[in-house]
Amino acid sequence: MTRIAIIVGSTRPGRRAGSVARWVYDIAAERDDATFEVVDLADHDLPHLDEPVPAAMGSEYQHPHTQVWAAKVEAFDGYIFVTPEYNHSTTGVLKNAIDYLYVEWQNKAAGFVSYGINGGVRAVEHLRQIMGELQVADVKAAVALSLFTDFTDGTDVAPNEHHQQTLNRMLDQVIAWSGALKTLRSASALSS
Repeated sequence: MTRIAIIVGSTRPGRRAGSVARWVYDIAAERDDATFEVVDLADHDLPHLDEPVPAAMGSEYQHPHTQVWAAKVEAFDGYIFVTPEYNHSTTGVLKNAIDYLYVEWQNKAAGFVSYGINGGVRAVEHLRQIMGELQVADVKAAVALSLFTDFTDGTDVAPNEHHQQTLNRMLDQVIAWSGALKTLRSASALSS
């Protein structure tokens, strides 16, 4: 069965990312074509990148926190990144978590659920560039939640109905691409 991680991309006190990720999970869990798990960056103690060797040079990680994170990321076939928009980009903690690894991300698929004053779309644009460098196939459909119209009092997630349709379209795409890319991961494993 295809395994998809829903990555909570904020650790800020009072964050909305956890409730957005739960909304994504509740809808995704109704499906029978993949399994889903919420992966909260707040549960992973990843200091500012402290590995002495760049992840692109191999996966000989020195620190236990990196080894645990690598095993977690490796276990999935695809990812849904839940991110707020901070200063026209994604969060520092999410960028840091992504930068810790390299091969563990490769030949997998990703989708995005963002939120912010403008739906968090600029955060997603930056994440798409990062995914390209990591050889992650990011899908077209993305959910962009507005702090003005998709949250009650700006805090509790209450997405408009059309967002569920977009989320399901994105899940279809992430699951399809995750399955298709399994053959590449299998071929890479055989050649190494």
